[in-house]
Amino acid sequence: MKRIPIGVEDFKRVINENYYYVDKSMLIKEVIQEVVVLYTRPRRFGKTLSMSMLNYFYNIKEKENAYLFNKLAISKDEEVMQHQNKYPVISITLKEMRFSTIQAQKKYFQDLIIQILVQYEELLTSSKLSVIEKKRLNKYIEDEVDEVTLSQSLYLISQCLEKHYGEKVIILIDEYDVPLNHAYLHGYYDEMVELIRNIFSAALKTNTALQQGILTGCLRIAKESIFTGMNNFSVYGITEEISASYFGFTPNEVQEILSYYDLLAYENEVKNWYDGYLFGKQEMYNPWSIIHYVKKATRTTDKSPVSYWANTSGNDIVMRYIQQGD
Repeated sequence: MKRIPIGVEDFKRVINENYYYVDKSMLIKEVIQEVVVLYTRPRRFGKTLSMSMLNYFYNIKEKENAYLFNKLAISKDEEVMQHQNKYPVISITLKEMRFSTIQAQKKYFQDLIIQILVQYEELLTSSKLSVIEKKRLNKYIEDEVDEVTLSQSLYLISQCLEKHYGEKVIILIDEYDVPLNHAYLHGYYDEMVELIRNIFSAALKTNTALQQGILTGCLRIAKESIFTGMNNFSVYGITEEISASYFGFTPNEVQEILSYYDLLAYENEVKNWYDGYLFGKQEMYNPWSIIHYVKKATRTTDKSPVSYWANTSGNDIVMRYIQQGD
């Protein structure tokens, strides 16, 4: 029997270690039609796992893991599969940018940039890059970075990746709104907005090396504050029909899960407790609650549902917009 993937957000691990996986690979077909796209969903709806899946699919350095998609729905789409492992990918998550000062946030983001350069250390000695470009990259490692240099980091790395690999670049940014939420809590929101806006504008708006930019988050921050002037930008939140079924579980997917674990007799109780979402016109279940319920129900004699999702996060930034609307 397949394992229950609580807290497992690495796509390769889910597939390789026999975890139960609800096939969301057709998200790739949706994504491939976009230039820059933001998906907003509540916490614990599988955003990070989906971003991990996209990285393994697109990343030119993950060719040895192409087999991960062999049994998934997307493998039957020959046109989309032509993009598999074709592009250099910059994949970062901002979910740990929870510091109380803007200085600490900048330092952490610089560390994220260093991690990217470690992943692509071949850039530092590439014969396809100029001496000046390599010197600029080394500044991040040598801690010689001011705010202007930091705001150009994703842009510079993507430009260098295109030169080195001869392919345009995919940029994946998970939980883009976390640093903004914590900046609001600690009183430096405007500074954080300016930093994020400058980083995103350089990397996603004026970047000729960009193939696609894909972002996830819980909140849709005003386009005018973060994504100013980005005409190539799409946002799909919980009211949109496009991609509605790719984050969370549909009723059929929940039924399949319950059937697999011999819990179908409790389907009505599960529906009453966890069927509380409508994305576009698609009825959806919260996956965090479903997998926790299945874990408890398969390991104990107690099959009664309980609340799992409550208190999994705080979105205090929402209060800012409510108060501003008064």
